[in-house]
Amino acid sequence: MAAEPSPSPSARPQPRADAARNREAVLAAATRAFATSDTEPSMREIARQAGVGIATAFRHFPAREALVEAVYRDQVVRLTAGARELLAEHPPARALRLWMDLFAEWQATKHGMTDTLLAMIDAGEISLAHSRQELLSAITAILDAGAAAGDIRADARADDLSAAILGMLAVAAKSGEPGQAGRLLDMLMDGVRPR
Repeated sequence: MAAEPSPSPSARPQPRADAARNREAVLAAATRAFATSDTEPSMREIARQAGVGIATAFRHFPAREALVEAVYRDQVVRLTAGARELLAEHPPARALRLWMDLFAEWQATKHGMTDTLLAMIDAGEISLAHSRQELLSAITAILDAGAAAGDIRADARADDLSAAILGMLAVAAKSGEPGQAGRLLDMLMDGVRPR
């Protein structure tokens, strides 16, 4: 008797719609909680904000590390997709400035998960090199489009711009002055425009 063929990957059962909604709700609540909390919020608090039970939160993310990794990767995807979307809707220089705001939001999201994220990076559970390459590719796409359009300097480099953005956001976060990050990023934009 011939063995039955194994099901193809597309034939595997997909998560129920309500399970997928619950997972997304937990992910969204965690993203908001990490961005606004001075300390790492508990899984119980994240579940409460998502409107689900703690067991549901742990069903999707069995440990804090799994949730932190999911939020981190989700934000990297949003940032890289955001670069493409902004370029499709705006001139390159405007797309770059709007993307800087997305980057600032991403940095803020990491605020409440820093300890866990750093521990995972130290343990090799998250690779910064891969994420960095994805982000640099997103910046490069905008810079290349801007150089071709003549509204961004042709010598602007993605790694330099990334370092400048990170530095400015770090300074603004320490100052606690509302609006400083936006003003600093506006000045950075002045530096990447053609002379």
